[in-house]
Amino acid sequence: MKALARFIYFKLLGWKVVGNTNFSKDTVKKAVIIAVPHTSWHDFFIGLYLRKVTGVKTNFVGKKELFIFPFGYYFRAVGGKPLDRTSGQNKVEAIAKLFEGEDEFRLALAPEGTRKKVKEWKTGFYYIAKAAHVPIIMFTLDFKNKQNKVSEPFYTTDDKEADFTFMRSFFEGVVGKVPEYS
Repeated sequence: MKALARFIYFKLLGWKVVGNTNFSKDTVKKAVIIAVPHTSWHDFFIGLYLRKVTGVKTNFVGKKELFIFPFGYYFRAVGGKPLDRTSGQNKVEAIAKLFEGEDEFRLALAPEGTRKKVKEWKTGFYYIAKAAHVPIIMFTLDFKNKQNKVSEPFYTTDDKEADFTFMRSFFEGVVGKVPEYS
């Protein structure tokens, strides 16, 4: 299966992986992974191919309603975890708790929170990383250059503004599938 994924990702689609190509998988077993820009449903499949070709186990969360038969089997198989999104719950705490009891858990999120163009990222991913005491790994969904650039693990500081400036700089010039949403 890995050989087929490599053939599709590298040969048919023409993508490449640059930077921290193994996501520090041997040393960083838990992390929040942010993917930017998130402009299309195609991003999900590029992420799945990236996961397969690098051999790095990653996870994602989705509303619990997605995890019912028959789709629930597929979403769990590709690393999905259901999340109860009813109002009145602290979602940051609920997601941070998913890291507990797992030997390996790398949660992939899109900080934009939507596939449309946004001026400001949502901050939940940042607070999840802080609450779970895990680093953030950044990767690009660069459709212009057909590459996934992966950062080294970034550990948050007590200066949120500086942290966001640093993280946003990693994604400068990256163009998503839908360029006007980048």
